[in-house]
Amino acid sequence: MDYKLLVLDIDGTLTNSKKEITPRVFDALKKAQEKGVKIVLASGRPTYGIVPVAKQLELEKNGGYILSFNGGKIINAETNEVIYQKTLPEEMPALLYDLAQEYKVNIMTYLDETIITPKAEDKYVEIESRINKMQVRQVEDFKSFVNFPVTKCLMVEDGDYLAGVEQKVKARVGETLSVLRSEPFFLEVMPKNIDKAYSLGKLLEHMGLTKEEMIACGDGFNDRSMIEFAGLGVAMANAQEPVKAVADLVTVSNDEDGVAVVVEEYILNK
Repeated sequence: MDYKLLVLDIDGTLTNSKKEITPRVFDALKKAQEKGVKIVLASGRPTYGIVPVAKQLELEKNGGYILSFNGGKIINAETNEVIYQKTLPEEMPALLYDLAQEYKVNIMTYLDETIITPKAEDKYVEIESRINKMQVRQVEDFKSFVNFPVTKCLMVEDGDYLAGVEQKVKARVGETLSVLRSEPFFLEVMPKNIDKAYSLGKLLEHMGLTKEEMIACGDGFNDRSMIEFAGLGVAMANAQEPVKAVADLVTVSNDEDGVAVVVEEYILNK
């Protein structure tokens, strides 16, 4: 198969445990783009948190794409054109805040370059801030403050506890919203039917490509849909077991240049 689209999750996939793109991975992706393959960075991160990685890989020069908020928004990295976007129903952030209070977890969302949360002193908020290099703003009245379009809310807590909260939130809003964990401690709440696979389908339509021409690599629960959807779905060796179970291929880990291994074998050596 002549693959034309390479979709990469960032954390735990493209980057190693130090959040770095290794020289071997960088070189493989540079050569893939020179060969005409388009790269999509597909992450639960907000757009602002993906842009530096896109710039590092020179996606703006090579016609790549940024899929942020787990598929809530897709932009052309070269032109900044919004290809697809969907936001939460207007009343939902307030309802999700109430659920977070009820289930004793913290909640956050995003405004431009800032993370908005009622509790800034939270290790999981600090993780999100560090990953995305975003400032944190604590607001006293989250429900009143969040009066702007929201693509995603994030509930955070210890993974074992959050697993139970996930089921409770799904029972309450699963009919109208998409609820999934991107990390054991991150519970993503997004518009209904929004996941990486759904939004990639929209991008494929825009590009005039088929899913058979797409490789997707990931490691987390939120990567499962795109790995199942892609012509070649690849799970990293460090991926969650349910993700490995649906993959066409399990490559080596993100600390062993797994993305480069896939690109070298299925794109560069063809």
